[in-house]
Amino acid sequence: MTRAEELENRLRLLVNFGGVVSKETNLTRLLELIAEQVRTILNCDRCSVFILDRQTNELWSKVALGMQHTEIRVPFSKGIAGHVAASGQTMNIKDAYQDQRFNHDLDRLTGYRTRSILAVPMKNVGGHIIGVFEAMNKNGVNFDVDDEGILQLISSLAASGIENAQLYESLSKSQLETIYRLAVTAEYRDQQDTAIHLRHISEYSALIAQGLGMPEREVENIRYASPLHDIGKVGIADAILLKPGKLTPEEFEEMKKHTVYGAKILCNAESSLLQIACKVAASHHEKFDGTGYPARLKGEQIPLYARVVSVADVFDALCMPRVYKPKWDTEKAHEYIREESGKSFDPAVVEAFDKVYGDILKMHAIGDGKTTIIPGITKEMNRHNSY
Repeated sequence: MTRAEELENRLRLLVNFGGVVSKETNLTRLLELIAEQVRTILNCDRCSVFILDRQTNELWSKVALGMQHTEIRVPFSKGIAGHVAASGQTMNIKDAYQDQRFNHDLDRLTGYRTRSILAVPMKNVGGHIIGVFEAMNKNGVNFDVDDEGILQLISSLAASGIENAQLYESLSKSQLETIYRLAVTAEYRDQQDTAIHLRHISEYSALIAQGLGMPEREVENIRYASPLHDIGKVGIADAILLKPGKLTPEEFEEMKKHTVYGAKILCNAESSLLQIACKVAASHHEKFDGTGYPARLKGEQIPLYARVVSVADVFDALCMPRVYKPKWDTEKAHEYIREESGKSFDPAVVEAFDKVYGDILKMHAIGDGKTTIIPGITKEMNRHNSY
C-alpha cells in the first residue's frame, strides 16, 4: 500500500469512527467499539480505553482486547496510563520493559508480551482529563508521529461520545431506581422476599425475550419494565391482598382490578419504558386463548411484552411460597407452563422459555440461596389464577 493509499484508508476509517461514536449510548458497548476501531486504524495488536473514576481517583478499563479480564483498575498517576492522565502528555514508548513506569504484572497474569505503547490523554471540551487511550504493539514497526496525531484526534472525537454515554447511563440509572422503588411499593405488602421476586421477574423476562430473538434494546426494555407488572396492587385492600384462603367471587373481581389500576397509574407516561410497563401491567393476566382478564384479549391482541412477562410471572409465582400456598418444585412448574401452551400462554413464548430454561434454573437457584431444589407438593391452582 502506498503512502497516499494508507492516508486515504485512515481518513475513511476516521470518518466511520465518528459515525460509530455519535450513535452508541451504551457505555460498555461504546468502549468496545472504540477499542476495536482504534486497533484497526492504528494497525496494532491491542487497545485499551481507560476512564477516570473521580470518586476513587482510579483509571478503569472494561476493555482490553485479546484478554479474558474485563476490567483493569490502576491508581491515578501510577503506571503508563496513570502517568499520562496526571501529566496530560502523550507517551510513545518503544520498549515497555525498559520504562520504569510500566507495570509488568498484567503481562505476567495474561501471558501477553507488551513491546511498544502509545498512550494519549482523553480530554473533554473543558480541557479536563476524563481518560486515557493505550495502543500496544503496532504490527511490524513502532508507533510514529503520524500515529500520535491520529490517536490524539481519535481521543478528541471519542471524548464527547463517552461523556454523552456516561450522562445517558446516569440518567438511566436514576430512572431505573425510580421504577424499582415503585415496584417495591406494590410488592412489599404481599411478598416476603420482594427483592428476589422482582429480580426473578426482571431476569426471567429478559431471558425469555432473548430466547425469542428480540433485539437487545427490546430485551433491556422488558428487563426494566417487567418489575412494574403488579404496581396496581397498591389499590387493593389488605383484607383481599393478604387473605390466606380462597377469595370469594366478589373479592376475586376486586383483585382483578389491579391490572386496571396499574394501567391507570402508568398510562400517558412520556417515558418509553413506562409506556411498556403500562402494557405489561394492563395485560399480563390476559390468556392466549382469550379467557384472561381484564379485556379478554386473545392471541397477538395481547402485547408481546405482556405475553413474555405472563410466563415469567406464573413460573416465579408457582416456585415461591405465598400466604395461600407452599412453593412448587421447579420441574412441576415447568411442566405446568408447557401444559398451558396455546391456552394461557403464547406457544412461541413457551418455546423460548424452554430454550432458556437452564439459565432460568440457575437464576432461581441463586435467588433461592440453594444449589438444589427440594420438590414440593400442591395442586391448588385457583388462588394462583386469582393473581
